[in-house]
Amino acid sequence: MKLCRFGVRGKEKPGLVLATAERVDVSQFGEDYNEAFFGSDGIARLQTWFASHQKDCPRIDPRERVGACVARPSKIICIGMNYRKHALEVGVEIPKEPVVFFKATSSLTGPNDDVLIPRGSKKTDWEVELAVVIGKRTTYVSEQDALEHVAGYCLHNDYSEREYQLEHGGQWVKGKSFDTFAPLGPFLATRDEIPNPHTLSLWLNVNGQKCQSSNTSDLIFNIPALMSYLSRFMTLLPGDVISTGTPSGVGLGRKPPSYLRPGDIVELGIDSLGTAKQKLVAYDQATQAKQ
Repeated sequence: MKLCRFGVRGKEKPGLVLATAERVDVSQFGEDYNEAFFGSDGIARLQTWFASHQKDCPRIDPRERVGACVARPSKIICIGMNYRKHALEVGVEIPKEPVVFFKATSSLTGPNDDVLIPRGSKKTDWEVELAVVIGKRTTYVSEQDALEHVAGYCLHNDYSEREYQLEHGGQWVKGKSFDTFAPLGPFLATRDEIPNPHTLSLWLNVNGQKCQSSNTSDLIFNIPALMSYLSRFMTLLPGDVISTGTPSGVGLGRKPPSYLRPGDIVELGIDSLGTAKQKLVAYDQATQAKQ
């Protein structure tokens, strides 16, 4: 199945994307796509329910806003420098262990929402990534068993303010956590929809120019390795998001570096996980527009 969410920010409803690409409202099922849903075998229960209620589920108006494909998780865990070519382009050694950091869950937003450039930012950057959503409570999982703990996969743009990330104390979370810096979706493809997550092409364009084009086969640490490693240090809860890293082609790695400005359009996608499109807007401009 392909799980989506739709509607006004903060009041999203659950939906499904059909094989025809139509979206249907499954709010009658009575659960959002959150920790409780994933942790209680929600995907299987929803599949059973939908088989007998499909005719009662209304189509979603194509004009409806697409929300993040999961409700706010307990954690958004990100992996840095996890593509060989990306590590080389920014001049760092290939990591011997995963580089781990967090994004604040308040940065979560819809895949086609405007992205806010923070006040004073000069180095807002793009990063297309494959995200993994955890399906059940996970502690000390082996690499062999790790994928059994996956609910599904989705598209993520790990926006980063490089000055805040690298020039203000060395704590990456400051450059990763601004509001709207985690567009997720347009949908979550359940594990059965993606037989091999390590052969997916991913790409990102800025203003129509191809900036990133790679394949998850270039990952340094694959998904089972990441899950096993992370679960040594923290419990992975249902609905948690692991963003597996970005390939080469980021603004930081260009010579000279190139960063996003208000009005820029970022488009990105991953095989079988859909596409997203975001417009960059200055924070103060967006704030004034709401007044």
